Amino acid sequence: MTKRAYFTFPSTHHAIRAEKIISNEALKFKMVPVPRSISSNCGVALCCLPADAPAIKGLLEENSVVIGGIFEL
Repeated sequence: MTKRAYFTFPSTHHAIRAEKIISNEALKFKMVPVPRSISSNCGVALCCLPADAPAIKGLLEENSVVIGGIFEL
């Protein structure tokens, strides 16, 4: 099974902003329900390959999107 990186957000607002920002880039990702093993205030997580996580994190930070956490499962 391939590992995935999950970005969680403190609110749905931040998750929606993240989706809009990343969708303009050539990075593969998917918005998914937060896995049960991860606690989050928002029920949506951004899922990507671990290799893409640093680039996604950088884009979100540049655009002032608050990240609740980054988890690799």
